[in-house]
Amino acid sequence: MTTVSLSKDRQEGRDETEVRARILDAAFASFMASGYAATSTLEIATRARVSKRELYALVGNKKEMLVACISARATRLQVPADLPVPRDRETLAHVLTSLGTQLVREITDPTVIAVFRLAIAEAVHAPEVAQALDSTGRETSRAALRQIMARAQASGLLNGRPAELAEQFSGLLWGNLMVSLLLGVAKRPNSREVAARARNAAAVFLQLHPLP
Repeated sequence: MTTVSLSKDRQEGRDETEVRARILDAAFASFMASGYAATSTLEIATRARVSKRELYALVGNKKEMLVACISARATRLQVPADLPVPRDRETLAHVLTSLGTQLVREITDPTVIAVFRLAIAEAVHAPEVAQALDSTGRETSRAALRQIMARAQASGLLNGRPAELAEQFSGLLWGNLMVSLLLGVAKRPNSREVAARARNAAAVFLQLHPLP
């Protein structure tokens, strides 16, 4: 293959990536404005300034577009893979506070809340949407918490099953906030409130689980 051909292929690849991103942005905007059922592929194609042929070739049908929209935005729920190993209770408190702060800050973002609402609205008719949100976003944060608890347990800082400990910390961290945000009866906490929520959750959690 010639250099010219390679360059052309790369350019076409970049163009397709940009067009696909534009389609997904248009689809998400349409779903949020009109709801999934009332949104047509023609509306999405028009908003994205593409043909329906391009739309189907680059993304797929309407349900596939919805899953792709959810999956793309669910990556905001992912957490760093290189979390520090807690060697003492002070470090454990710091790790839990840092992770808790990140989770609340990202998940309470209006775009993420909109994704949850969309997934809930389509849970009966398109369960794969909720499954995409759960596996792409929520499970990564749950896995990170389980990993922290397992490491703390291995270091002799905690007793109990990592999965149960992670669920307990999540409950302390969130309380009723997520439900209130989904219902639109609470405002998104500011950065100071987010930090305080995470710090308090970590402190209460460690009080409930003194050194073995």
